Amino acid sequence: MAKLYFRYGAMGSSKTANALMVRYNYLEKGQHPLLLKPKKENRDGKTTIKSRIGIEAECYFVEDFIEATNHPSQISDPSFCLNNLDAIIVDEAQFLTKSQVDFLSDIVDDYNIPVLCYGLRTDFLSNFFDGSQRLMEIADVIEEVPTVCWCGKKAQFNARISNNKIVRDGEQFELGGNESYVALCRKHYKEGRIKKDN
Repeated sequence: MAKLYFRYGAMGSSKTANALMVRYNYLEKGQHPLLLKPKKENRDGKTTIKSRIGIEAECYFVEDFIEATNHPSQISDPSFCLNNLDAIIVDEAQFLTKSQVDFLSDIVDDYNIPVLCYGLRTDFLSNFFDGSQRLMEIADVIEEVPTVCWCGKKAQFNARISNNKIVRDGEQFELGGNESYVALCRKHYKEGRIKKDN
């Protein structure tokens, strides 16, 4: 039976690299995975998913896939044909809406296609993103992709930073990488210590 997976981790935990490696494993076996991301995520180009370690792949938007699936007579790209898919892999799943997560769960249940979602569990204030919350509620398998704080303990918080200090207010959605976020353990997140010497 196919399952809905949520693989979450803090910033820098190699979630995207894991998603791209899983895609490669399917391709290597002659299978057909579909790689998706939400339209909100545009740091690496419109239809590119890129890991910090440099591996990348072309992808499609979740929104376009859902629209095409809801109107199968209008599908012009064979990549969207459910009968051709062996897996769906979604990067930056925290940016999904609850209804998009529910739609993906229907794909699992109705078409027996595994859906593997990768993303952050919480934002810079340690509050759930809508997509992550829904995945935590309904995913069949929930797995953490671990990373560590500067102190060596498990990092589970995504601290937003500016001028080498933690930012404690602002909009939930703000794209950024190492220049804007750092993964911290709970103690150092609460203390606001983003590195050993501060």
